[in-house]
Amino acid sequence: MNRIRVGVLASGGGSNLQALLDHQRALGERRAADVVLVVSDKAGAGVLERARRAGIVVATHASSAHPDAPALATLLDEHRIDLVVLAGYLRMVPPGITRRFAGRMINVHPALLPAFGGPGMYGQRVHRAVLAAAAPASGATVHYVDEIYDHGAIIAQWPVPVLATDDEHALAARVLRAEHLLFPRVVQAVAAAMRHAAASAHGAAAVHFTDRLPSFDPELDDALLAQQLDDALAR
Repeated sequence: MNRIRVGVLASGGGSNLQALLDHQRALGERRAADVVLVVSDKAGAGVLERARRAGIVVATHASSAHPDAPALATLLDEHRIDLVVLAGYLRMVPPGITRRFAGRMINVHPALLPAFGGPGMYGQRVHRAVLAAAAPASGATVHYVDEIYDHGAIIAQWPVPVLATDDEHALAARVLRAEHLLFPRVVQAVAAAMRHAAASAHGAAAVHFTDRLPSFDPELDDALLAQQLDDALAR
């Protein structure tokens, strides 16, 4: 059965892309998807170099900075993208694209949505806001994308504790560890559901893992956290 063709949109260094590629490589023939295209709004974004090293087609889409580049919709069509994955993508996806990919576009956000989301809430801004609010936990949220920033239905959330000694950098590093483990597994689950739906001629059912995940334990190494996460998602 053909694998789901994934297009990744990103604006930065691409650590979540790398985590996704590493997870797919570890899955081998069990993977339900392949990343076939990486698109950025920034021609110099580090994510494009990561993709090139992996042999993935890269592109810069049209924006105010690159008006002569292809339109995003054109790129997704040309590469027959089934599932769009936002991994640190800082632009609003045009409504026509979000409507066309409804249920087939997902995003990762570094907080427990709906808290600390919305326009302008990305990167260190999120972590500073979490600390300023004295929130006991932050986390990683993976959700479906709709026409409103950080608004679509939540697929999975992994709570990450905020420690008394945290500054924005320490909190960001802990949340990013959670993202790197959670995000690739959700991509695999969504792609597997889409693949099953294609084989059975039924519409793809939305994937949701809400309330399944225990709090992220920063004392555990990544291998143990991954096993804990795999067990929780399998329930």
